[in-house]
Amino acid sequence: MAVYIYSITTKDHPLRLDGLEGVGPSSPPLRTVTAGPLCAVVSDAPEELRPKRRDIGRHQEVQQRLLEDGTVLPLRFGYTAPDESAVRQALEERGDEYADRLRRVEGCAEYNLKASQNEEMLLREILTQSEAARRLNDEIRAGTAGPDAALRLGEMVAGEVRARQESLASGVIEALRPFSREIDSSPPTGEDFLSVSFLVSGDQDELFLATELSLAHQLGEGFEFRLNGPLPPYSFS
Repeated sequence: MAVYIYSITTKDHPLRLDGLEGVGPSSPPLRTVTAGPLCAVVSDAPEELRPKRRDIGRHQEVQQRLLEDGTVLPLRFGYTAPDESAVRQALEERGDEYADRLRRVEGCAEYNLKASQNEEMLLREILTQSEAARRLNDEIRAGTAGPDAALRLGEMVAGEVRARQESLASGVIEALRPFSREIDSSPPTGEDFLSVSFLVSGDQDELFLATELSLAHQLGEGFEFRLNGPLPPYSFS
């Protein structure tokens, strides 16, 4: 029977799976598949797997429980195998790789940080601080600018926004780098100028959190920092 795979850890992990329910309408119980020093947490796979909120929540609950008690390699939602034999074979064939990855994230959790800046405030800053942009904007408002002035101003402001936000993102990352074992950046979406995950060890998390809070206060009004964690280290597994 097909099995759903939640995560990989070592067989000496406490593996407190009591009270947890597997994904799917039948809420299957969780169990483990072991091979050598490694262990996979699995359950029967539902016949039809869809990313429903209930099932995504159950998947995440398993990861959080395992993270509370030790090191875990969390798999993202949706991983299945034909049967337990296939899971055991994967643990045997890729055992060294999984063991290395477990050592890499040992004692760590992931923190994901997204940041955005109020667009109106940013535009005001640019028109106040950039002499070229301010002069062109004044000419447009006075009706003395050329026909392509609005386009040129738009391109000028867009370039300034990009440069300022890239500088801000770099500054935030560098300030938090000393407290992170690894960093994984992704392209920001929407109004965000920063989307980055940090792998933080347990002995550095207080310093990391204090520095993140200090950065948010330093940047002040008009900036929004959204920190999510501690999380299972999805980005580093």
